[in-house]
Amino acid sequence: MTQGNSQLTYDVVIVGAGAGGVSVASSLLKRTHDLSIAIIDPADEHYYQPGWTLVGAGVFNPTETVRPMKSLIPKGISWIKQAVQSFNPDENAVVLDDASEISYGQLVVAPGLTLRWDLIEGLSETLGKNGVTSNYRYDLAPYTWELVKNLTSGKAIFTQPPMPIKCAGAPQKAMYLSCDHWFRNKTLDSIRVEFCNAGPVLFGVSAYVPALMEYIEKYQATLSFSHNLVKVDGDAKTAWFEHTDSEGQTHLVERHFDLLHVCPPQSAPAFVAQSALADEKGWVDVDQVTLQHKRFANVWSLGDVQNAPNAKTAAAARVQAPIVANNLLNAIGRGAGVAHYNGYGSCPLTVERGKIVLAEFGYGGKLLPSFPSWIINGLRPTRLAWWLKERLLPPIYWHAMLKGREWLVTPKPEQS
Repeated sequence: MTQGNSQLTYDVVIVGAGAGGVSVASSLLKRTHDLSIAIIDPADEHYYQPGWTLVGAGVFNPTETVRPMKSLIPKGISWIKQAVQSFNPDENAVVLDDASEISYGQLVVAPGLTLRWDLIEGLSETLGKNGVTSNYRYDLAPYTWELVKNLTSGKAIFTQPPMPIKCAGAPQKAMYLSCDHWFRNKTLDSIRVEFCNAGPVLFGVSAYVPALMEYIEKYQATLSFSHNLVKVDGDAKTAWFEHTDSEGQTHLVERHFDLLHVCPPQSAPAFVAQSALADEKGWVDVDQVTLQHKRFANVWSLGDVQNAPNAKTAAAARVQAPIVANNLLNAIGRGAGVAHYNGYGSCPLTVERGKIVLAEFGYGGKLLPSFPSWIINGLRPTRLAWWLKERLLPPIYWHAMLKGREWLVTPKPEQS
């Protein structure tokens, strides 16, 4: 780190201390110790967001999914506890909320995405009451479980907004685990379940759909595609959806509910979307193979904020982090070649308590299983996949991924 004209300069600046940011910092430290590195993030706490589905099902305690941020920033990394106001990539600078600037040699952009509760009329006012909940927020996932436990009859609606969203399977995971509870407690026959999806299909990788459809039928859930939630009146327990029919005509349809689980629309943070780093839709514009910015050679991005067409999951960030670390170092003459990202992402689809369909895939929906099918057949629900989700993946996250221990994800650079 150097300081001139009251402006701090680092070899590497990382924006965001979530799954992607902390992991790439640790992966850089694993490879070199003589670079000055800073992480910029104002948050006091760091969340294990994949655990919130299980909080909403009464499996995890919410406190298991949060740790103090200061305990996770790697030793040797400078933590700048501020928010970013804007980027100035032509000057290799990041502008902070207090208007001060941080200069960089290399920039890694990993602030995640923004949940746009505000895009659904009336939603913010009723979240956490009137039967309206979401596993996409730490403080609301316990309310999901409270609602599920107490509902014995009526109408339960689960929503999914237009893509892209993080953990695209999470909206239906909430439905499956809720239905499983009602099934086990013999109340499911008295509950009408509807999955209202803004998209046209149940899951984007068709190979996994047959296994999921078995559970849709078991739980007698109604699938309503091309239904996008646009308005909620919590007091009246009514939701409105824009439904696009087969002829492309859009109609407003009304639904009454007793339980409404909402997955909100999502976008890149405003300070990213309004910057020179963004594509036309607001996401950081990267090469999908190297994760290097398409226009600024010293800018890299990973996690939910970049525009590569992969699933936005923590599993994707786990693979991306060492690739970005490798490629960044290679770009400054400290690597052995360029590593390629194949679009890997994973979505453990919790179809019932105790069984998961372990979806693992890359670009173009190519199946990329981590295990032979005789160990885990990802196309079928298995108990071993549930054990991975419940018992193994949380410690891998806290003690391997965030610490630079690249179990099964060490990149293999190609010699240039």
